[in-house]
Amino acid sequence: MKTATNDNTVTLEDLGYYILADDIEPESVTRCMKFIIERNVIPKLKVDEIKLIINSNGGSVQDAFALIDVMMSSKIPISTHGLGTIASAGLAIFMAGTKGSRFVSTNTSILSHQYSWGSSGKAHELYARVKEFELTDKRMTEHYRRCTGLSDEDIKKYLLPERDVWLSSEEAVEFGLADKVVDFCL
Repeated sequence: MKTATNDNTVTLEDLGYYILADDIEPESVTRCMKFIIERNVIPKLKVDEIKLIINSNGGSVQDAFALIDVMMSSKIPISTHGLGTIASAGLAIFMAGTKGSRFVSTNTSILSHQYSWGSSGKAHELYARVKEFELTDKRMTEHYRRCTGLSDEDIKKYLLPERDVWLSSEEAVEFGLADKVVDFCL
């Protein structure tokens, strides 16, 4: 956001850069969604490209999907740049970048896995949660398919099996999670 200064200082946000280096949760996702929406609808904040730099250990898959929906509806292309760690829900957000503009650094740790959550309650409440679990599992597989071009079978076998899958930057490109490995993501 622009700050009131007398020296006409330009910020990274003025240039379209946004750094998402937090757990994926309502507060961090809301800030990022607001940034993207503002650049799409406020004329003086428009940029040619949004550069979303991600370093996240993951978090809430539901919050990730809220941000993914905003990214997918952006009229401004969004390049994603993976640094440090892009894991779990952080990886799901990274993959939603504009095709051809998903860059991962050579030193990035990449984790793909089935999402998890805990639940407690009465039997009828737990049965209701099973339905949401099934819907979210379907959403996740569809997102991976849309972003990678892989079949559901390959996604379940290589990227969302019953164990955590740590990938090198090169493997992320091979599986279609990223488009290019770069030494420097800016």
